[in-house]
Amino acid sequence: MGCQNQGERDAKVAVRAPLLSLRRLWPLLLLVAGLAAFLAVGGDAYFTLDSLRLYRNDLATYIADHTIVMALCFLAVYAVMVAFSLPGALLMTVTSGFFFGSVAATGLVVVGATIGATAIFLIAKTALGDPLRARAGPTLLKMEDGFRENAFNYLLILRLIPLFPFFLVNLVPAFLGVRLRDFVLATFIGIIPGTFVFAQVGMGLDSILDSNKELSVRSILSNDVLAALTGLAVLSALPVLYKFFRARRQHKDTAG
Repeated sequence: MGCQNQGERDAKVAVRAPLLSLRRLWPLLLLVAGLAAFLAVGGDAYFTLDSLRLYRNDLATYIADHTIVMALCFLAVYAVMVAFSLPGALLMTVTSGFFFGSVAATGLVVVGATIGATAIFLIAKTALGDPLRARAGPTLLKMEDGFRENAFNYLLILRLIPLFPFFLVNLVPAFLGVRLRDFVLATFIGIIPGTFVFAQVGMGLDSILDSNKELSVRSILSNDVLAALTGLAVLSALPVLYKFFRARRQHKDTAG
């Protein structure tokens, strides 16, 4: 009996969390190398308002003549930018509204961003998420249980308010064991309102380019827009709050 228990313990140790190895880490290292290479060759210089001022007319003409092909190219480039966490996503989103219209641009950005975010989520989950969770203490495990229980709502809140770094919201759920389905749905649905706002701003990009104004999240998100997005986030939080207060009330009734 003692030998059997020892064998079971040894088996559990053997199957305990996956080790950090080069085989697991190579996709993550590839993303880091891609970001470093992009910055090293000055790729970020092409995603600026100055570059857009120089080439907007040529781009507009080319897109008008090859709309479908350019739309697919835009979607692919946007997905790669998100997956590699490359700078310039804000400008790409606003510019898409200028070239494709707010509705089509919203669709392209949402699909591209969801694909890119899902890619980095899966890489982080495989490379780091599983090994880290296996070595985590009880505090992190408890946090993971709580987050996983309401993962969709939590993620929806974080996506609806575009003030949190997008790449960070891609990584944290991977470390907390969020299911792929919840991640994809919350990302896809949650970024639609903010994306539409940015794309709508792009409809008036000519005035921004001609006036030499700076483009930033703060300049786009007026108090009214931010209040609307926050209201959507609060609505998404209601199911979580309801579960919390119901569980608290049940606990009091049981204790009483």
